[in-house]
Amino acid sequence: MWDTIVDELTNTFSEVPLIVAMTRMLAALVLGAVIGMEREWRRKPAGLRTHMLVSIAACLFILVSQHLGSLPFGVGNEVQIDPLRLIEAVTAGVAFLAAGVIFTSGDKVRNLTTGASMWLAGAIGLACGAGQAPLAALATLLVTAVLIGLRWLEKGMGTH
Repeated sequence: MWDTIVDELTNTFSEVPLIVAMTRMLAALVLGAVIGMEREWRRKPAGLRTHMLVSIAACLFILVSQHLGSLPFGVGNEVQIDPLRLIEAVTAGVAFLAAGVIFTSGDKVRNLTTGASMWLAGAIGLACGAGQAPLAALATLLVTAVLIGLRWLEKGMGTH
């Protein structure tokens, strides 16, 4: 019995080794935190924890999909695996969460940027899970520059 339990716990990282999975999840966590910190600093409804959770969840979905892709789902031409469906599901789920923070007050729409940043945190997690941490880091850098830099520009122009 113990051998079965140990075997189950140690063989779960067949497609993505444990150290690689940990590295990818940590990258998703840190990069999601960078965006979440800016939202937290602005006192937005979805901040540090939300962005971290969205990013790491998306990463986990990709890691799981890589394992699922190696499992036998039919024989020969009957095998039907579509990893894009998982990405679509993650995107739809995060969009649903993001829509929950967006609301209107009078004639103004509020928290649209926070919703978009949550959606982007999901994409960053997907990239980390797929082993594309440099791409995810670049996206994080760009989005942080947009969130911070454009606010300064708007203030300088008197539009915000």
